[in-house]
Amino acid sequence: MKFRPCIDIHGGKVKQIVGSTLSDENNSPRTNFETDLSPAYYAEIYRKDSIGGGHVIMLGKGNDAAAIAALEAFPNGLQVGGGINPLNASVFLDAGASHVIVTSYVFKDGTIHWERLAELRNAVGKKRLVIDLSCKKKDKSYYVVTDRWQKFTSTVIAPEVFSELEEYCDEFLIHAADVEGKKQGIDSELVEVLSDISDLPITYAGGIRSLDDLEQVRVLGKGKIDATIGSALDLFGGPLKYKDVKEWFFRCK
Repeated sequence: MKFRPCIDIHGGKVKQIVGSTLSDENNSPRTNFETDLSPAYYAEIYRKDSIGGGHVIMLGKGNDAAAIAALEAFPNGLQVGGGINPLNASVFLDAGASHVIVTSYVFKDGTIHWERLAELRNAVGKKRLVIDLSCKKKDKSYYVVTDRWQKFTSTVIAPEVFSELEEYCDEFLIHAADVEGKKQGIDSELVEVLSDISDLPITYAGGIRSLDDLEQVRVLGKGKIDATIGSALDLFGGPLKYKDVKEWFFRCK
């Protein structure tokens, strides 16, 4: 189990947003945290601490320059997602991204477009592609959601889906969109579902607010699921100290 840091960018600034309030129509989503400190500032923190494998997420348009600055501050140490496609992926890889993260381009019109996924894999290589399968619960199952988590797809979080997708990517990123940004605890059922679903690395994000929540992810995820902490971390105005998180993960090694 590894710590995967995050840098979420909205309107060119580092923010922590309640995921369910982010939409095409809402230019002012509910925000837990906003700062004038640059994305590159946070990337430099993670670089100094040698904590790689985190992700820079561009929430909407107009964030390319800020994301590129963060990638340049930690070469090959951060992944990037948000509007990635075969035409722009190389821009971010050339700027220093270790991987690009994709969702909406592949899940067009609510279904997986395998030809688009193959096109992206051919453009960047399997080893530099992360598939974002962020999801919400509906009818007792978890469904992948796209377009800033506004639209349900027909894709269920299930072993057979992951087995097919493993041929195209290096890792998976899963935001539990129902609890993302709410600081009310993890989606424990989803973590259990993910624990045996793939042999590839999986990063879980959503609701982690304490070291006890991290321990719950470790136990329910059988030590296989990596974790991201956003709004609860003191770097983003929360009560959970970054220093304590680093020490907790060090003890878990």
